[in-house]
Amino acid sequence: MPRSVIRPSLEDCLESIYYHFTVQQGVKAIDIAKSLNVSRPFVTEMLKKLAAEELINYTPYGIISMTPQGIKSAQKIFKKHTCLTAFFENVLCLDPDEAQKNACQIEHVISEKAFKRLVAFTEFVQQNKKDFSAVFQKGK
Repeated sequence: MPRSVIRPSLEDCLESIYYHFTVQQGVKAIDIAKSLNVSRPFVTEMLKKLAAEELINYTPYGIISMTPQGIKSAQKIFKKHTCLTAFFENVLCLDPDEAQKNACQIEHVISEKAFKRLVAFTEFVQQNKKDFSAVFQKGK
């Protein structure tokens, strides 16, 4: 039976699979290794674990596909990453590289409650941008 929480490295792998899956409807382990900048054997172990969690369909040297539960989990991770990146870039005015690095780390540990409030705050700031312009200027 699938567990509801997976380790950050597995989340990163699932997110990468999802990205490739949406672009080409299938992905190979080598694609994941390249995108995560990790070894192929490390990816193979992660793929076995994701398959055991019933998040992907995986056979050695085959095309990896996603299960419906895997797609749902990956979409949740991807949404967190995207929203956190937007928060760091658009609200805190961090450069894109720094925003990406922070988003990638925080997406694994932020609670659902904190994430929902961050999204609401980001939307509020975006809607009232001129009121916050002096506070959140690039480079400050």
